[in-house]
Amino acid sequence: MDKVKDAKSKAGAAGAARKPKPQSLKVSVKLDIEAAKNHLHWRDSQDAAGELVELVRLAESLIAPAVAYKIAYLDGRAADEVTIEGVTFSSRVLRQNLESVERVFPYVISIGPELERLAGTCGDPLRQYYLEGLADMALGVIARQLEGHLKRRHGLAGISSMSPGSLEDWPITQQPHLFSLLGGPENSAGVRLTEHMLMVPRKSISGIFFPNEVSFESCQLCPRKNCPGRRAAFDSDLKKKYRLDKGA
Repeated sequence: MDKVKDAKSKAGAAGAARKPKPQSLKVSVKLDIEAAKNHLHWRDSQDAAGELVELVRLAESLIAPAVAYKIAYLDGRAADEVTIEGVTFSSRVLRQNLESVERVFPYVISIGPELERLAGTCGDPLRQYYLEGLADMALGVIARQLEGHLKRRHGLAGISSMSPGSLEDWPITQQPHLFSLLGGPENSAGVRLTEHMLMVPRKSISGIFFPNEVSFESCQLCPRKNCPGRRAAFDSDLKKKYRLDKGA
């Protein structure tokens, strides 16, 4: 009996050792003016030359970047499921992307509530559009810094990401599963989930980074046209590869 208890104790200790705690990452956000012009479809003119610079500097002053992430290890795989530290995610695409992967990096990123609050109360629809766009740019800047950090620290040649809700195959209802890996309903990035699975602050993103030799974007599997957030062209052949075409 004592040997059984000892074995269980050792197994529990080994399991705990494979469950690193969430970490934070100190980042800074500096928005590029030319990139902002393209992202916002800014109509440049001599009169407006300083206006965008003013908006960008205002946005930067209100951004409070926060990052929570961790190393997490896979426990098992099923037909269209993958289990990470005892948490099961249902997604055919995620399952295939993690076919030969043993560790992943769940994360949540936020820019804080202040820029979002200003955009929502400024009273000018065009100015709100610009501020919202700069907030989205800031999230991208932070995500790229986290990606670079993970690649350098863990010696990864390539890395990709998937987020709950980015595809019908991995619905937003799986968001609490992801948050459970990072400390529960409110994590160290100060982001919480509502009952409708929305993140607060709203200008936040979550997902799982994973090693990948070939770059992957969820956009490649989404046929939606005129999407402002598109990062890659739709690839019908790739959709067939993941068996997401009708009747699969």
